[in-house]
Amino acid sequence: MAKPIAIHTPNRREGQHNVLGLTTEPLPVVRVGIVGLGERGMKAVRRFCDIDHACVTAVCDVSPQRADEASQLLGSLGQSANVVAGVDAYKDLCRLKEVDLIYICTDWTSHVDVACEAMLQGKHAAIEVPAAMTIDDCWKLIDTAETTQCHCTMLENCCYDFFEMAVREMVRQGLLGEIIHAEGGYAHPIGEHWTRWRLDINRQQRGDIYPTHGFGPICQWLDIHRSDRLDYLVSMDSAPLTGPATYREHLGTDAPDFQNADQTSTLIRTRRGRSILLQHNVLTPRPYSRMMQAVGTKAMMDERDFRRPEGYTERAAELEPYLPEWVLPLREKATKYDRRGGMTYFMDWRLVDCLHRGAPLDIDVYDLAEWCSVSELSRISIENGSMPVAFPDFTRSIKI
Repeated sequence: MAKPIAIHTPNRREGQHNVLGLTTEPLPVVRVGIVGLGERGMKAVRRFCDIDHACVTAVCDVSPQRADEASQLLGSLGQSANVVAGVDAYKDLCRLKEVDLIYICTDWTSHVDVACEAMLQGKHAAIEVPAAMTIDDCWKLIDTAETTQCHCTMLENCCYDFFEMAVREMVRQGLLGEIIHAEGGYAHPIGEHWTRWRLDINRQQRGDIYPTHGFGPICQWLDIHRSDRLDYLVSMDSAPLTGPATYREHLGTDAPDFQNADQTSTLIRTRRGRSILLQHNVLTPRPYSRMMQAVGTKAMMDERDFRRPEGYTERAAELEPYLPEWVLPLREKATKYDRRGGMTYFMDWRLVDCLHRGAPLDIDVYDLAEWCSVSELSRISIENGSMPVAFPDFTRSIKI
């Protein structure tokens, strides 16, 4: 095999300290400031108003109208919050003393700037997926977290779906034997939900630009940067046949330089010799699927045995004994806020619970970087004839 292309790992600067297993002072009430009040941000406002030990104390958007709508929503729920609006208004929100956690629901291109500002102001940061799109931005988030000793997490709700949580526990109990292979991905025709900024990113960049829905749960199954680490990847893509027509349909202009393929496939190998297959396809007509699969030496689990595009099958009850004990009591409430089984509510509840107890978060800044780095690493592999590309050691310390 050709030697993998190496990606530079910068030295840890003076004053920075590892945040593996980071714990912070317990928060009696987690005071949340929400930045970005589109569809996801407004849904977050509703969820946090129904989570114990949480309170929305500030909202922010570039649009004064959206900020006012969020304020009205809070008022209808018997709550009130600081309201700021404007292009740089997030900086004002991050300075507020009444905020502990900045919950970031803006477009992908602004995630890193908002999160770094939050941490520099002493606030914890929680970022919608993908938290970062380049290796440099991954390092910015890590360096800022290590300097400030604030939590920086990614809001990967798929880690809190029933299948993914149950398999994590099955792996922990050894029921599948030694995991040797895992698969995941994102097959999701976006259809009428395309936005200009998202189409422009697809136009400009090859590679798996949205890897974390499948990759995040797999990395948790494999205990990445705890007892194993990512070694290298190889990526290949198809021709971008559907993208130019999609761009023309939604934006009214031609895009002969459209870069992102109809199908991107990435193979990853870990230091312990496990393999991972990730797939990305948001353009062709196919049913929604994350294609999750865990293959062990004793047994395998495939999400398609439990879930169809229209929802979970009757076999889903087989997963319940392996769910965290806190999940089922919240199930009825969670499904009110998330028709996909409640996974986004579970994610937010768990984040608040950890901050309330002063416990380490389920997803740390190194997880965030590893999962997001696939975007740029896959592009590098594709542009170099599907050469292997090594993962940086984002922890700058792990020896496996």
